[in-house]
Amino acid sequence: MSSRDRAAYRADDASHHKLLSQKERERILRANLPSPNDIPTVAASKAQSQRRSRLGVRRFLKNQLFVLVFAVMHGLFSLYIRLRQAIHVVSYQVSSVLYYHHGTPEYIRRDVVGLGRRPDHLSAILKAEENQRPKADLDRLIEETAELAAWCASAEIPMLSVYEKTGVYSVAEHATLTFGPDPPSDAWKPGILKKHMPRVYEAVMRKFTFYFAGQHPSLLLTSPHKDAYSSPALAGDARGHLKLHLVSAQDGRESIVDLTRTLAEMSQRGKISPRDISMELVDAELSEGIMPEPDLLVLFGPYVELSGYPPWQIRLTEIFCLQDNEGFGYQVFLKALRKFAKAQMRNGK
Repeated sequence: MSSRDRAAYRADDASHHKLLSQKERERILRANLPSPNDIPTVAASKAQSQRRSRLGVRRFLKNQLFVLVFAVMHGLFSLYIRLRQAIHVVSYQVSSVLYYHHGTPEYIRRDVVGLGRRPDHLSAILKAEENQRPKADLDRLIEETAELAAWCASAEIPMLSVYEKTGVYSVAEHATLTFGPDPPSDAWKPGILKKHMPRVYEAVMRKFTFYFAGQHPSLLLTSPHKDAYSSPALAGDARGHLKLHLVSAQDGRESIVDLTRTLAEMSQRGKISPRDISMELVDAELSEGIMPEPDLLVLFGPYVELSGYPPWQIRLTEIFCLQDNEGFGYQVFLKALRKFAKAQMRNGK
């Protein structure tokens, strides 16, 4: 558009189209519009794009390049995972052979005697397996608990707590076997170990007899809201004492909710002042009602999975697991103690 036509059109537009007539405006627009032959139609442009992409060679090559890059990355990562797992499995097997305890407390004491410090309260998470029969899985859990108790007694660790969260399938099947096809609603709540405390106590005492012969440590088996089982201390016994505590998922978040409800009801009834409810009070109640906070938590799996472990009790707890480890073994217990001895407890500093 020429400068003269542009100035005339803008002046007409500013005066609300009072300067130019309709014909003059049409003349200015026609003089500056392109020729109809120069405007491509929609059908022509679509046909041209279809001619360009009929074979789709570029798109095919681009997709194949993406697939190739993904396959290379996936292959390299899979190779790395397989090599790492193989190296770890071999190293764990070698460690289990070199540092096997042979059921002898003196060997275990020799492995831990050089450690700078040991936990006063060790906790472990054991898992029920859903693809096994309930009776066989229960026997395995009890045997592993007894082994852990013997290791802790040999390493002179005064307290051991074992957490076991039973899976829905195992608990339901166990409840069906125990109570019949229509079990009560509270059959799900306690863990399997807590429901079989007498068997756990007998298994631990048999294991103590196997490890320590006649001079074995005394045992106190406890669990929240359950009766305790204790063995009498032997005369002149210098083996010490072990407290074994069993907890389940019922003792986790549900206990915090129950304590909160109890404190709220006491505050409403005037039995306690809201100013008296503090973190120290909650910590004292949970430590007394459930268990004190453990120093070390050992997981016998390949990654950290707490499985509903009581959350209040692990605020400052050291958590240990071996990468790519899939089994229960003494080498995990020993590596956890060595890692704990080297850990720096900063406590937020």
